[in-house]
Amino acid sequence: MKSKIFTVVVLLLMLISMESNGQMKFTVSGYIKDASDGEALIGATVQVKETRSGNLSNEYGFYSMTLPSGAYTVEYSYIGYTKTERMVVLSSNQNIDIELSNEAEQLKEVVISGDPDLQKSRSLEMSTAKLDMGTISKIPSLLGETDIIRSIQLLPGVSTVGEGASGFNVRGGTVGQNLILLDEAPVYNSSHMLGFFSVFNPDAVKDVKLYKGAIPATYGGRLASLLDVRMKEGNNKKFEANGGVGLIFSRLALEAPIVKDKGSFIIAARRSYIDVLAAPVLSDGFGLNFYDVTAKSNYEVNKNNKIYLSGYLGRDNFAFGDNQGINWGNKTATLRWNHLFNSRLFANFTTVYSNFDYQLQFGEDNTDRVNWQSDVTNFIFKPQFSYFINSTNELNFGGELINYTFNPAGIKGASNGDAVANTLQKKYGREASAYINNNVEISPRFAFEYGLRFSHYDYIGPNSAYTYRDTIPGKRRAVASEKKYGDGEIISTYNNLEPRFSTKFQLTNTSSLKASYNRMAQYIHLISNTTASNPLDVWTPTSNNLKPEIGDQFTVGYFKDFGAFNQFEFSAEGYYRTTQNQVEYIDGADLLINKYLEGDLLSGKGRAYGLELYAKKKTGRFNGWVSYTLGKSELQVDGINNGNWYPMRYDQRHNLKIVAFYELNKRWSISADFVYTSGTPTTFPTSRYYSQGILVPFNGNTTRNNVRLADYHRLDVSFRLEGREFHRDGSKRRNRDYWVFSVYNVYARKNPFSIYFSQSSDRLAAGTPIKSSATQVSIIGTLIPSVSYNFKF
Repeated sequence: MKSKIFTVVVLLLMLISMESNGQMKFTVSGYIKDASDGEALIGATVQVKETRSGNLSNEYGFYSMTLPSGAYTVEYSYIGYTKTERMVVLSSNQNIDIELSNEAEQLKEVVISGDPDLQKSRSLEMSTAKLDMGTISKIPSLLGETDIIRSIQLLPGVSTVGEGASGFNVRGGTVGQNLILLDEAPVYNSSHMLGFFSVFNPDAVKDVKLYKGAIPATYGGRLASLLDVRMKEGNNKKFEANGGVGLIFSRLALEAPIVKDKGSFIIAARRSYIDVLAAPVLSDGFGLNFYDVTAKSNYEVNKNNKIYLSGYLGRDNFAFGDNQGINWGNKTATLRWNHLFNSRLFANFTTVYSNFDYQLQFGEDNTDRVNWQSDVTNFIFKPQFSYFINSTNELNFGGELINYTFNPAGIKGASNGDAVANTLQKKYGREASAYINNNVEISPRFAFEYGLRFSHYDYIGPNSAYTYRDTIPGKRRAVASEKKYGDGEIISTYNNLEPRFSTKFQLTNTSSLKASYNRMAQYIHLISNTTASNPLDVWTPTSNNLKPEIGDQFTVGYFKDFGAFNQFEFSAEGYYRTTQNQVEYIDGADLLINKYLEGDLLSGKGRAYGLELYAKKKTGRFNGWVSYTLGKSELQVDGINNGNWYPMRYDQRHNLKIVAFYELNKRWSISADFVYTSGTPTTFPTSRYYSQGILVPFNGNTTRNNVRLADYHRLDVSFRLEGREFHRDGSKRRNRDYWVFSVYNVYARKNPFSIYFSQSSDRLAAGTPIKSSATQVSIIGTLIPSVSYNFKF
């Protein structure tokens, strides 16, 4: 296998190194930033008018273009900013840093991504969506609070089971198959307040990008999607403060230079106070709140070296008694070093710490109590390199090392004053990967990107490895043997090659066909058999019994820009996903505090396929988008549903979203969104029997997800009032502010989240039929009005 990998890499390097030797070539490179605050602009467009070639700035605002010697007009642009042109005479390598200014007078239009000059149809990317924070802040939201996770659920191919559900689902993938990165640190639980808000503070976020497919070889570790959230770096020009006050929480962000134009910082904090407001009407000891702090700093050591340090700390607290409650949270830290070896070779070295934990406590007092703690911790190192071969050829390569520590359950307590403990062994894993990725434009009409990622995983000690007996499919497996392994000793090993490929063929100047394929390997698994948002989810590593999940996805799409200024966009994408070794559970599986958890787990095959339609108007006083997804996601597991395919819990046949924005005048604007989805599957008993006065529901033929809930639909509306630009005496205000008035679930739809069955508790005469009933649970069953005030100075 190693010889094959070496051969592939050599051939790849030979192909990409082919350049013309006839004419001297030189490089123009630099950084593109916001002139007002020094923030790097991600995805800014750099175009050479004479050659009609172009490039984009990377995640740190760096660009590089290699051209034959000569005179060129280079145009720099970014949506919402004034274009800048530079006359460049290339007789040697040149470094040109650019600062773009905000347009002096902008319509308050909402733009999803990119620049009209770089049309979606001309880009190689597919199955991606980039939401800017201006768009996200105007989307109607629950209680008027800007939320990233809820915003991306309005995109095609992205869904959720409903209010109160954790995370999101992408193209038939599970919540645990999404890789969520905050400044390159994985976030294991993205929810606050039991799923109603996300952990991302909008005041600290600069860029949000979702990959649903065509994922570059740079990334790995999850099957379904990648959500890449990049934090602001902080204003390196002047002090700035912004924040907001809402009905249930407030937020404040401060940013300022450390050394002007060389370094800066930002610190942003939020705290909810619903527990404080509700204290007079709630019993003693009850409370529900969250807080988080997000911080980042950066410093330019010299022209070739820059250092970034960022972190996140967040916690939710849910107390339901003086000695009872649950709390959970994420902690991340990221240290990055950007180094420029030369004008064509850019490097980034990243070290990451990530931790998610939850703690549960219940009992009457210190003599009768239980304390339960669980967590997952990562240490990650990533060297990444970008080599800009020429203006149409970019090579990316690097690697990643991940150390996993899983603490499934650490339980301490007391019973009648006697100490008790039940702690499960920690589990350990190591993952190492290397990748190479090449982006090539063969001609103005044809471009492709191809890459290869090799991943290696070790399940290691100290731990005990179990083997299980064979049994009837779908039944709990008993332990056959146990073998103990020492510290660092390898228990099992897995290797996977993960090829990636995407291509674009330009039909006309404004239309194109695109296709892609990617294979992903996932070595950790989210163990949860509920869609409800609760922190009692268990992550467990691939082991000698639990194989890595392998996912393959094929996509093909048609993309069209139209309108006088390409202000309209349309796309149609078809996808087909398959999954190997997808985790499922036996009926009655014991997922918590189970030493022999793997005996309750099953492995199956998954498939998902569908069509995504997307139409968008990008500019003007009236703009927005419409998306429709026709999809299907299924599992086949030996021992469930008689071995036949059955729908996944989050399967939705139809998914329609409409988002619209309209500027009434310079101060007032209105926005609205409408969501309609087919009902999701759930499992109902197929029969029941009567025993000692009790009706017992029974699933006689191992069916799963055999009934669908009612369809989900909801309308939200939001009004935004901008603060006055000038004082009454005509002088300009230094600060900017605005009010948001919103209504969530306007027509008070009681969307079903689940249905449960119960029977009457009344005593009945002999022979009288027992009354039973089905009850629908709706997390939100009424309209929710809200108001919030937001400011910046």
